[in-house]
Amino acid sequence: MRLRTTAIALLCYALSSVAVADIDKGVNAIRQRGCEGKAGGREALRRSRGLDEVAREWSKGGRLHEAIAKTDYRVANSSSMQIEGAKSERALLQIVASNYCETVLDPEFTEIGVYEHGNTTWIVVAVPLTLPKPADMPRVAARVLELVNEARAKPRNCGSRSFPNVPPLKLSPILSRAALAHAQDMSAHQRFEHRGSDGSMPAGRALRAGYNWLAVGENIAEGAANAEVVVQGWLQSPGHCVNIMSPQYREMGLAYFTDFAHKGDIYWAQTFGTEKKK
Repeated sequence: MRLRTTAIALLCYALSSVAVADIDKGVNAIRQRGCEGKAGGREALRRSRGLDEVAREWSKGGRLHEAIAKTDYRVANSSSMQIEGAKSERALLQIVASNYCETVLDPEFTEIGVYEHGNTTWIVVAVPLTLPKPADMPRVAARVLELVNEARAKPRNCGSRSFPNVPPLKLSPILSRAALAHAQDMSAHQRFEHRGSDGSMPAGRALRAGYNWLAVGENIAEGAANAEVVVQGWLQSPGHCVNIMSPQYREMGLAYFTDFAHKGDIYWAQTFGTEKKK
């Protein structure tokens, strides 16, 4: 009797392990065939150990974003499902299909994590945050300049201020050096502000980089994943938008710094200027 009891216990454990391992496959089957009358055919979600850890942290209570913050997983967008009391994997997946169909079918999500404890299962789907690397700087700066000049080519309201279309900016290597110095400084000291850790301000940093300015300005950002996101954020903020649309500037520098040792924190600096005539 003891041997049989032990064997049954081991069998139940094995079945439970298979069920947990197969939940992501079941979710992908729903994603492929569709649900609630919506067509499927979405690309399969990849199982992620990082998201498994997020799901495990989330199971301890609190909100999903709090769980993400406690792990090394960096997310651009995410959603979650919590299922309690499902008596089988089939029943669990039926609940997923009927209650979380839009989440499962969302084509933006690319990865999935699962954690199960007792009669509760936590499922997290996400698209990981992919940040530009230092080698990408020339390409990213060129794209930011392109987007800024597209904005300047049309009349625009920045809050209560209206601007006509203005001439395009040129990319300045000197202003980019000033921007990089500030992006690195913000990252090193984990402080998001225009005043540097040494007390410097944009005008002083431009002079320090060798830019003899007639006019100077600065936009900064934190956490934006790419050129499109950072420019969109600046244009939606009246003060930053004013800098982008200002006719007094002729040049722009752009830089970012990503500290991959601190969960990929990224700081951006955009320095505007017009140089004195020599």
